[in-house]
Parts: sequence; C-alpha cells; structure tokens
Amino acid sequence: MRLTDLLHPHLDDVTSVVDATGGGLRLDPYLHLPPGVELRRHAEPVGEGELMLLCYGPDLALHGAEADCLAALERMRPGGRGLIVFGHPGTDLPYHRLLDALVAHRCQVLHAAALGYTHLHAGAVFACTEELLPPHDWFGHPLPADGFATALRIADEYVLADFVSRSQRARLIDLERAAEETARALETAREDGLAERLAAALRDKDQLSAELRRARERTGVLESRVTMLEGSTSLRVGKALVSAARSPKRRAARLPGELYGLWRQRKAKGGRPSGAQVAAPAPEPHTGDRFHLSHRALSVAPRDRLVITGVLTDRTAADFAADAVVSRVLPHDGRLLVERTDPDVFLVQSSACAAQDGPWSLTGTGLAPDLDRRLAELVSRARSLGRVAVLWRDGPASSAPGLSLLPWDAVLDGDTGTALRRLDPVTDGRDRLRDVFVQDSTRVRLARLAALTGGPDPLAERRIAVLAAPRDATDVARLVAQALGQLHRPAEVVVADPAGLALDELTAASVAVHAGPPTAPWVADWTDLTEDRPDTLLLDLLCAQEYSGADVVGHTPAADDYAFVPALKPLLVRRSLLDTGTPPDTWSRAGHRLFAVRGKEPS
Repeated sequence: MRLTDLLHPHLDDVTSVVDATGGGLRLDPYLHLPPGVELRRHAEPVGEGELMLLCYGPDLALHGAEADCLAALERMRPGGRGLIVFGHPGTDLPYHRLLDALVAHRCQVLHAAALGYTHLHAGAVFACTEELLPPHDWFGHPLPADGFATALRIADEYVLADFVSRSQRARLIDLERAAEETARALETAREDGLAERLAAALRDKDQLSAELRRARERTGVLESRVTMLEGSTSLRVGKALVSAARSPKRRAARLPGELYGLWRQRKAKGGRPSGAQVAAPAPEPHTGDRFHLSHRALSVAPRDRLVITGVLTDRTAADFAADAVVSRVLPHDGRLLVERTDPDVFLVQSSACAAQDGPWSLTGTGLAPDLDRRLAELVSRARSLGRVAVLWRDGPASSAPGLSLLPWDAVLDGDTGTALRRLDPVTDGRDRLRDVFVQDSTRVRLARLAALTGGPDPLAERRIAVLAAPRDATDVARLVAQALGQLHRPAEVVVADPAGLALDELTAASVAVHAGPPTAPWVADWTDLTEDRPDTLLLDLLCAQEYSGADVVGHTPAADDYAFVPALKPLLVRRSLLDTGTPPDTWSRAGHRLFAVRGKEPS
C-alpha cells in the first residue's frame, strides 16, 4: 500500500497537515495532498481540522527518536487526527512503546496497514477523541456501530486476534529456529563438501604429479638409451655399410678407411665412443609439479545467461533454452561436457531418469547399474570442479530412489514450470497467462535455480524502463500513481532532471530514478502523462512479449490481439532496438517482430 492510500480516506474535514517528524525523512513527496489541504510545520497543539504526521523507526537519523514521537503526542487535542509511519517491519512493530502514550492522550487507532517502501514498512491512523469511535475495515471505511457495540467489537477482536497471533508467532519462531538450524547444517555441509572437493583435487594433483614424474624419468631413460645407441660403434658400422650398399660406386671405395677409423677410435677409448659423440641430456628447467596450459580461446562478453549442463527431458531442455544455455549430457560424453562447458550448475531432472525411453532411462531405479555409476561419476566430477550439483525432483522420489543417494548440493521439488508459448490465450484466458507469468513460468523456476547457484537471474530480462517528462506537481503525482499502481512495476523511471522533481516515493519503492539512457532491457514511453493506463498494462505487455518473443509490443487501431502485425503503436520496445536509432515505420521491414495485444479486455 502507498502512503496516500492510507492517508487520503481520513482527510475529510482536514484543512492542514502538520509535519511533526523529528528525523531527516521528508514525507511531503509521499503525500500528494489534494487541493485545499496544506502542509505546515509548527509546535502548537493539533485539534479540529488538523492531522499530525509522526515517524518512528530504528534509524534515529532518518526516522527520529522515540522521545520526539511521544512528545508530539502531548500536543493532540480532541478532534485532531494523526498518522504515524513506522520504519520497523510489521512483525517487529514495537507498538507497546507507544500504546500507553496513545491511551493517556485519548488517541484511538482507527486503521493500520503495511506500506510498500524500503524504509517505511507500516503506518497507522489515529484520532484524539472523548468517546469511542467505530473502527475501520480493511479498506479504511468506518464500520457503523454505537459506543457499546464498538467496545464489544474491539474487545472481541482483540482477544481472538491475540489468540491467532500467538499461534502464528509460535509457528514463526519455530520456522525461524528451523531455518537457522537448516542454514547451519547447510553451511556445515558446504564446508564439508568444500573440504571433500579440496581433498579430491589434492589427490588428483598428487596422482598427476606422480604420473608426470614417472613419465619424465622414463623419458630420461629412453633419451639416454637413444644417445648411447647413436654413439655406439655397431650403429656407426651399420650406417657405413648401408651407405656403401646404396652408393657402391662412390661409398664402397671409402668403406675400408671408415671402418679402420672406427676401429682406431674404439681401441683408443677402450671400447667407449668419444666424448664428442656422447652428449649428456640437457637439464630440464625446474617447473615444480604445476603445468601451465596456454588457452587460445578468449571471450570478452559478460555471462548474462545461466549455463546449465545436465540430464533433462526434451521438453524441459527446449523450454529452458529460451532463457539459458543448455547442454544435455549423454552417458558417453558427460564428463567432457561437464569439464568443457563451464556450467553454473550440473542439473539432473528426475523425470528424465525415470522415463522408459531416452539415453538415461531407468537411471536411479537399480535396473541400469552402468548408468547409475556414470551419473555418480558426473556428479562427483562436477562438484570437484566447484560446480553446484542440483537434483530437480519433478516426480515422486520412489520412481528413482537411487538419485536421492547421490551427494547433491541442493534438491528442488516441484515441476519445471510452463513456457508461456505453450499456452493458448483464447482457451486459457488472460488471467491464466498472468498467473503463469508471475508464479509458474519456466523463467520463474530458473530464477530459483539461479539463486541457488549465484548465476545470472533470468528475471532481470523482465525489467522495464519508463520514459517520462513530468512538467508540474500534477504530472509527478500521476507518474508516481501510475508507476506504483502497476501489477508489474517498472524497474526504473528516466526523466530529464530528477533533481528538480519530487520523486522520492519512487526511490523508496525500489524504483530507480535517473537521467540519461535507460538500462533495463525493455522501454515503455510514458511521456504523455494525461493518458489513462490500467494497472495491468505492463504485465499484459510483458506476458505478450514472453509468449511471442517479439521485439515490439503494442496496440493497433483494429484491436488485434495476440497476433504479429506489420505496424502498431509501440508500447513496449526492446532497448537494443531503440539504441539502433532505426525509425519505427521501418522496424517490420528490417526483420523485427511486432506483436499486437488488445488494449482492454471486453467486459
């Protein structure tokens, strides 16, 4: 919820809002007060027709001190209202510190809600009154009731809510304790796995070093033998005889002289060849036990896609390939692919092993021991190379029980998601597309895998930059309302001069605001802020893009829906296409794909 959604229903009969915050946080960019309501700051009592702003949180410099908040409550008079925003998360809200002061100054809390900002997490509206006021519902509307019925409602709801919250708090404590224990166990397992991989690497290094030393010793012996053979008299005599046989006319006359010279040398050296003929092998430079390999392939492009190597079904591999680099291993080439593809994760899908056909069929069932052994070797090799080995258990564990015995770094349970291109917009409906896009798409599943491995997040491809040109406070209010009201919020808002605009609420809601060129993969042009934009606009545009793989998504005058068209009004454009500077009327002729989606669904 935005701060305006919490505040504005309580501004009836209010003519001034009094800022009594004590920290460095400015709340005026969040308020968007209607005409006739002014923001003031004074130290006088707050009564009829006024609403006081308070702030309380863990950061004293930003939210202010608790003492300042309690002192401001002393200024409340009957008829006055107040809004207090908290920097604490809702589960850690220290309301007990303010409860006694609220009661002492006759202040009744009317409505409390969570706020969607990075440094403001909750807010509560209260009123100073001499009689019990009816509470408000979830939408901020007062409930009709008289004084006694209101008291009964508050008392009953307090007892029941406290009962439910106690069990939830106990459950939360248990979950937090279990999460801490799991994290410690996982960290221990990772440390043990790291030590195991390090020990395996050291063993491999020692083994390779021993083999290298033996090979060098053998090479030295062979080189010595070759040198001895080359300097031996028998070999030289043989060479002389072969030369004379090949050229009888030229070499036969010199043969006796050569043989006599060899006999004289042998007799002079005691049967040993001369020193000039025996060359000691040159000493090899000391290189230790390390080989330095020269890599001649170089890639300067950053890795912006998840790299997956493993055992997958045909369908999963095809769906994952839209957002990741996928290499499927076979039993005969798995080790080579694991070593050469440099994957972020070695992934094994249980349904690919339990299937009745395929190269890894019956793996883990005990019916194919050769495949079980090969897969265990691949998992061990991937972990020894520092890669994360993950089992994606998308079927019952009993279908391939042997897989659970392997030393996985992580296990994911559940299906691998649904690619939007496999859905039918007419049959499944727009709501089904939105649900799959948000919760069940393959891109969402890959994001879980990327979080485990530390690889590139596929959901980064869904970031949208909004281009806007607000001219006054009204345009700023409309821009903030439309951006934060989207079910799929933009990642950044690009304006010409952000310093001169009150866009702090966007920044607080984790929407980047800056000048210059956009950085998100997709761009939406919102320079016309007078246009009404539904809250599903960006969500529907991204659903259509992910379904079609198009470069541009927009509307057509004929209200074409989920169809490729030669021309349209662009509403979502790939940033790389905008960077080329190509005129929009030539996009289709240049080979770029334009996809139309209907602007509004029929009622």
